Formats: sequence, structure tokens, C-alpha cells
Amino acid sequence: MTEKNLTIIEHIDEIRKRLMIIVVFFVVAVAGSFFIAKPIIQFLQSDVVAEEITLNAFNVLDPIMIYLKVIIFLAVIIISPVIMYQLWAFISPGLHETERRATLNYIPFTFFLFIGGVAFSYFVLLPYVMKFMMNLSTDLDIVQTIGINEYFSFLFQLLIPFGIIFQLPIVLLFLTRLGILDPATLVKIRKYAYFTLFVIAAFITPPDLFSHLFVTVPLFALYEISIFISRFGYRKYLKAEQQREAEEVQTEQQRKLEEVRAEQQRQIDEVMGQQE
Repeated sequence: MTEKNLTIIEHIDEIRKRLMIIVVFFVVAVAGSFFIAKPIIQFLQSDVVAEEITLNAFNVLDPIMIYLKVIIFLAVIIISPVIMYQLWAFISPGLHETERRATLNYIPFTFFLFIGGVAFSYFVLLPYVMKFMMNLSTDLDIVQTIGINEYFSFLFQLLIPFGIIFQLPIVLLFLTRLGILDPATLVKIRKYAYFTLFVIAAFITPPDLFSHLFVTVPLFALYEISIFISRFGYRKYLKAEQQREAEEVQTEQQRKLEEVRAEQQRQIDEVMGQQE
């Protein structure tokens, strides 16, 4: 078996251990979420967003399906720091010490940014989406009979993407901190990033200009904030690179000095041997 095969097996074993840790924490989080899922479901049903609509169950299994969806959603949110840590722990052996310490500090912020994205989509975006849909139904003389399963599925489809999109500052900061990206590149691709965010906003908002701009502008601001934050990460990367190069030069000089000393000692030993 070659060294390469051993390395591949070691990586697979490492992934397996990381996944097992995540599964254990997920099972514990599911057990804990079981007790808080009911009040959260009741809150979502009685909140201002849903108080004007009647949620119906069109299937016998709809209540349990909603319960399970909320439990899994809560469990994933709860263990998201664990998932991020296990991902960091898997790639950290390939990082330098300063990079490991710096990137480890980003993990708590990913959780808060995800919660921030979920909160933005629920408290800011969702009311406009629901109002638009209800007004459109009235204009078209359509009586909406909304299923609770469909409503919660729509809710998760709106919340989860924004929770992920709000990770953008941390992702770009992480990449610039490792030197994979730099702020100049982010500025250069700004128009392409804006177009991508514009398309994403078009998919997750109602087809009216105000709602589209209501989502697009915060996304553009999020990208600009990401560029601003990435500059700090890139400065630290450059500083770390300079320090690393200085340490490498010092190490190389030390190695050459030791070689010179060893050569001098060898010559002395030869002269002493000839005199004897």
C-alpha cells in the first residue's frame, strides 16, 4: 500500500469521526428541540404574519410532519457551531498556527449571522411577501385556502436561504484571511456579484419592484460590508506572510550557520586526526 493510499484512508477515517460527532450532537439537539418545537409552532401560527390566515391540514400526517420539520430545523441551528467547528478541525491541519487561531475565532459569528439572516427574512421580508400575495389573491378574486404544511415549507424556503446568504461576510473574511481572495479581486468582480445577488433576490421575492429592491439593496450592502471586513483579514494575512517569510529567512540562515560550523568542526577533526 502506497503512502498516498494511507493518506486517503486517514482522511476518510477523519471524515468519518467528524461526521459521527455531528450525528451525536444532532441526536441530542433533536431530543432537546422536541420540547421547544410546540411553543415555536404556536408562536408562528399566532404571530402578526399569520394571524390573518387560517392554516388547514389537508393530510392526516400534516401535524406530525410540521412537528418534525421544526424539530430538525431547530436542531440544525443549534448544532451549526458544532458543524462549523468540525469543518474547521478537518481543514486546520493544513493551516499555519496563526491561521488556525484566526479562523477558529470566526465560528461563533457564523451562528449569529445565520440567526440574523433568519430574523431579517422573517420580521422584515415575510410580512411584505404575505401582504403582496394576499392582495394579489384579492385582486384576482381568489379565495386562498392555505395548508399548514405548505405554509411552513414556504416559510423554511424563505428563512434558510437568507440564513445562508448572511454568511457572506464570514466566508469572504475567511478566504481573504487565507490569501485565497483579496479585496481588490472582490472589488473587480463587484458587478458580477451584484448581478448574482440581483438574480437571487428575484427568485425569493414577489414579482414587484418594491419588494425586489427591498431585498436587493440589503444584499448589495451586505456585499459591500463583506469587502470592508475582508480588508482587515487581508492585512492580517499579509502581516502573517511577512512574519512567516522572516522566520523562514532566519531559519535558513541558522541552517547555513550550523552547516558552516559543522564543516569547520569536520576540518578541525581531520587536522587533529592527521597530527595523531
